[in-house]
Amino acid sequence: MKFATLADSSLDGRLLLVSRDLQQACDASDLAPHLLHAVQHWTAVAPALQQRYDDLNAARVKGAFALAPEQLLAPLPRSPQWCDGSAFLNHGRLMERAFNTPPIPEFDTVPVMYQGASDDFLGPCADVPLPSEADGIDFEGEFGVVLDEVSLGTPAEQALDRVRLLVQINDWSLRALGPREMKSGFGFLQAKPSSSFAPVAITPDELGPHWHNGRVHLSLQVHWNQQWFGHPHGREMNFGFHELIAHAARTRRLSAGTIIGSGTVSNVQRDVGSSCIAERRVIELLDHGEIRTGFMRFGDRVRMEACAPEGGPGPFGVIDQRVIAKSRGA
Repeated sequence: MKFATLADSSLDGRLLLVSRDLQQACDASDLAPHLLHAVQHWTAVAPALQQRYDDLNAARVKGAFALAPEQLLAPLPRSPQWCDGSAFLNHGRLMERAFNTPPIPEFDTVPVMYQGASDDFLGPCADVPLPSEADGIDFEGEFGVVLDEVSLGTPAEQALDRVRLLVQINDWSLRALGPREMKSGFGFLQAKPSSSFAPVAITPDELGPHWHNGRVHLSLQVHWNQQWFGHPHGREMNFGFHELIAHAARTRRLSAGTIIGSGTVSNVQRDVGSSCIAERRVIELLDHGEIRTGFMRFGDRVRMEACAPEGGPGPFGVIDQRVIAKSRGA
């Protein structure tokens, strides 16, 4: 199934089902008022949602309408918990060089993860308000999973059974603020503004063979101001989502609606580009002895779409956003 959330006057929006080709949508709020409710009551509501989804794809739903991404919120506008990993070790090693930080202990064997803000996710076309260009505005393309309840101590070999949805994320970062917060030992706060989501959340079966071994086997096409920036592939994820889920659940229960992120999609091959600016900058420093790329400026746009080799629209739709200035207190 494919889901989206229509903006209305509520905090959680209105649940939509989206056709497989992302062209049509229909209201599903009579079955579940919003997507968080659907995830929290999955066993009860999934059969009826599946039937309506099948009817939508067969053009049997009265009142279906053209999907308009600009009218959508994030699939989950808010979530009980958002935990982001750094499962692509190539990116992590490059960031150690970028920030001149010592190697993280057990980096190759124990996933790195931080807990971010989950109360104000941004939709796929929403402008991104930020306070200052001097903060080092950066995008970070990644994939994520939305979970049903996960028991404390759930092992990795059982963790994928708790995955209800897959999502595509732009985890915004303010790079100038990151080093001080990392050195504090308390993790990110100001360096991580609200993350953005592609318009559509999907059940894992929608990816077919492209969902394998706890990884999204798609390339993430990234364009900055209409210029190609990278198309790294999700298959190089060093820790699968089953391992990230087990890591997060080692000492706590994860409530339904928890989102786990992969961290920045990153490949060893240089010719596939990057999905964040900081990574390109450190590669420039290593390869050319100098940084040639600045961070984002107000008015800049970033576009992200996960694509399969066979072509066609990406299964999650497109993130296409502009960065704008936000005055303090406004």
